[in-house]
Amino acid sequence: MPCFILERFTRLGKTNQLFLFVTETHKSEGTVYLVLFLSWLPSSQRTLDNLSWSKADEHVLEPANLRDLNEPLIDHAEGQLFLTQAFNIIVEEVLCKGTDVKQKVCHESLRSWLKSEMWPSTTFFFFISGHPRFFNQQFAGVDYHALAGRFLTETLNTNLFTYEVAPVFVLMEMEVLRGLRQLVGWTEGDGIFCPGGSTSNIYAMNLARYQLFPEVKSQGLYGLPRLAIFSSPESHYSVKKGAALLGIGTDNVIMVKVDDGGRMIPEDLDQKIELSKSQGAVPFLVSCTSGTTVQGAFDPLDRIADVCDKHKLWMHVDAAWGGSVLFSKQHRHLMKGADRANSVAWNPHKMLVAGLQCSALLLKDTTNLLKRCHSANATYLFQQDKFYDVNLDIGDKSVQCSRKVDCLKLWLMWKAVGSSGLAERVDKAFVHVRYLVEQMKKRDGFHLLREPEFVNVCFWFIPPSLRGKEGNADYQDRLAKVAPTIKERMMKQGTMMVGYQPLGNKVNFFRVIVFSPLVSQKDLDFFLNEIERLGDDL
Repeated sequence: MPCFILERFTRLGKTNQLFLFVTETHKSEGTVYLVLFLSWLPSSQRTLDNLSWSKADEHVLEPANLRDLNEPLIDHAEGQLFLTQAFNIIVEEVLCKGTDVKQKVCHESLRSWLKSEMWPSTTFFFFISGHPRFFNQQFAGVDYHALAGRFLTETLNTNLFTYEVAPVFVLMEMEVLRGLRQLVGWTEGDGIFCPGGSTSNIYAMNLARYQLFPEVKSQGLYGLPRLAIFSSPESHYSVKKGAALLGIGTDNVIMVKVDDGGRMIPEDLDQKIELSKSQGAVPFLVSCTSGTTVQGAFDPLDRIADVCDKHKLWMHVDAAWGGSVLFSKQHRHLMKGADRANSVAWNPHKMLVAGLQCSALLLKDTTNLLKRCHSANATYLFQQDKFYDVNLDIGDKSVQCSRKVDCLKLWLMWKAVGSSGLAERVDKAFVHVRYLVEQMKKRDGFHLLREPEFVNVCFWFIPPSLRGKEGNADYQDRLAKVAPTIKERMMKQGTMMVGYQPLGNKVNFFRVIVFSPLVSQKDLDFFLNEIERLGDDL
């Protein structure tokens, strides 16, 4: 096996085949370092002498003796023992310690810990997204049923392209997609699991264009008119990425105005479509958002659908973040009108905690548009004279050939906790947000960007030195430095993790994401206290 060139290493432990190493670099800084390297060696090579740490080159471990060609290269007994030991470490270090509030959320790793031609000298961080005080991103927490599905998926190692190699999972994906479509409000339709919400959004663009100009599949962009996409400044950046990738061009993504809450204004959408037509462009898609990345805004889908119907445009809803409100009777109104869309992107790996990655593209279409748009009819895979229904060979719906089984983790979790259990997670997240906002209003220094619509709470922390000085010329510049400094301190101390960003003309503010099923009100109290502790002296 190849060994990357690492600096100085100390052996921490050895359990037969399992070696754990950690660097000694920067121990004087008092930083607690996590395991950085995990190595398994066959029984004939279980000494540290077999590992070369030369900085000059990589070294490959050669077997002591060539195996008999009639024997397998994999030793199942040793491999299974290694897997058992590795799994025990995963349970202890990641699932037990990683979800313990007494443990750090992140550990600053070493500088220049890995030097080779492929890895530059830098600072690396190890963080635990399952920690209750990880508020940084739209993935957090852990669901043990989904995690079991992820383990099983990796173990079975099959490809979701033909029924013959993944019969159960083909049927399972169909069933899970049917269940998600029903929540949107469709009794029929199509869909596919994609490697992330960005891919789902790009698929929707490609499908909308193909429906309008099917010749693009064979003839390419030559002869097409200038196409126009409509979205909002708060939509996901994948809209522009998709326009670039598909040859539409980012200049042809037309930004529609949003209101103070970050929601698309339908009247401005209508005006911009009319203007685009008058300038010779062909509008073909409106990409609206349910749960914007920063503010968590929900575009008014019903009113946008009216505009799309008027101009006969494909309506796509990027609900990668907010789609899970459809499980909740209390909050599903946020996506009223989603059933009028042509396509919906939804990431259960976000609010439902299904685990990365689990992203679905849902379609209202019943004409096999997905397959017609993407199929290449590879005869070595999709033979038409198979003994079973060849419509179960779903691989030609995808741009990918190899495709992981992303439905199993969601299926297991959904079966285990039920729709009511998933609804409870959504509802509890909203309750936590209300509590957090109420507590913020009781404290000096916390200033909300606005009342949250979803589970994104955006706020500035105003240190005592800046309070009452809003009129000073340097106020905004000084305020912009507060969030990055507090973030640096919390990362180095490992107490919690929360993100920050500017938005338009607004300087850096925090965005705390509250949805993990592991979060308690004590964690939210800690969050507020910690922001004050880290920022009061600024």
